[in-house]
Amino acid sequence: MTMMRLRREDPRVVGSFRLHRRLGAGGMGVVYLGSDKRGQRVALKVIRPDLAEDEEFRSRFAREVSAARRIRGGCTARLVAADLEAERPWFATQYVPGPSLHDKVTEEGPLSAAQTASIGAALAEGLLAVHDAGVVHRDLKPSNILLSPKGPRIIDFGIAWATGASTLTHVGTAVGSPGFLAPEQVRGAAVTPATDVFSLGATLSYACTADSPFGQGSSEIMLYRVVHEEPQLTGVPDALAPLILACLAKDPEERPSTLQLSLRLKEIAAREAHGTDGAVRRVPPRREPERPPSRRPAEYAQQSTEPRPAAGTAPTARQPAPPRPAGPKRPVARKRSARGPARPGTRPGQGTGVRRPDPRLLRQRLIVFVVVTLLVALGIAAAQGCDGPKKSEGTPRACAAAAAAAPQPCGRPDATA
Repeated sequence: MTMMRLRREDPRVVGSFRLHRRLGAGGMGVVYLGSDKRGQRVALKVIRPDLAEDEEFRSRFAREVSAARRIRGGCTARLVAADLEAERPWFATQYVPGPSLHDKVTEEGPLSAAQTASIGAALAEGLLAVHDAGVVHRDLKPSNILLSPKGPRIIDFGIAWATGASTLTHVGTAVGSPGFLAPEQVRGAAVTPATDVFSLGATLSYACTADSPFGQGSSEIMLYRVVHEEPQLTGVPDALAPLILACLAKDPEERPSTLQLSLRLKEIAAREAHGTDGAVRRVPPRREPERPPSRRPAEYAQQSTEPRPAAGTAPTARQPAPPRPAGPKRPVARKRSARGPARPGTRPGQGTGVRRPDPRLLRQRLIVFVVVTLLVALGIAAAQGCDGPKKSEGTPRACAAAAAAAPQPCGRPDATA
């Protein structure tokens, strides 16, 4: 919603609210953006000074306040405060942020079928609450619908009236906006909930085409077309055209009820959102993300492949590799060692060349081998020496024969003599 600076003639404080900006002006008065002491923002409507003395306008203003108090639901702005006995009567409602449907279509163009059906379903559900309160809006149009982040809201009940009341304020004068009025309003007949259904149908047609279904022209021409000519629905999506045409029927009895309209619009909104309105939605092929170009083989050929210097040695200057012809590199097969597979314990990545054994390590191994061999031999000999005496004690004859054969010592008499 467009905000404007306050003018010199605009009040700065109304009741307990401080005014900050102008939100708009209508036939009854001016709407301001205000706030209370707690910082709550409100839309405050004040009757124009030249109309404050007119009893008819005071009555219409009182009806708007009464309608706002009776309606319960999220379709309208909540009434905050009002003063009908002030020198310039005013009332404040909850501020609804967001553009009007008229401004959105004017700035961004016609809405899609899914968007129109979704907004229409919410508005039809809101009109149910309005009609349940025994009120007919009588001036439903794109500029009286605000598109808030929480959904559309219906505002400006300035000419709202009880069901069955006449639409004539003066003889031959209809109240409302040409192009969105119902035929019974033009004729001065009683208004019913079907009156708002006609206006909602015209509003949805505007949302799809950015124009009234009865075109443009003077008030007299527009009112004549509403009563005697058929609406022009060129540009209305096929999914919505039959339902909008039913809403714009000349006879109120032929129009759908508010409940039927709400249910039907919800179905259309769901179907259009999923793209299942009788046609198969073609899914575009999935595009693979572009990959960065790979490095050319010539760039890899220019990389240095010299080994790193060993620890403790000064690094040598790296010389650039000679250029190689560009082109795909053929895989080079690894040469196997003639000595067969690598020994166990060889780390992966070690070279396969022949290494000379360390002489010092060989001498150590040889000394260990000799020492072990001697120890084994001495152990065997010791074992055989221990087994000899035991065997001689077990054979007395052999021992006696050995003693007889042994020579006697000299100068010693024989013990047996």
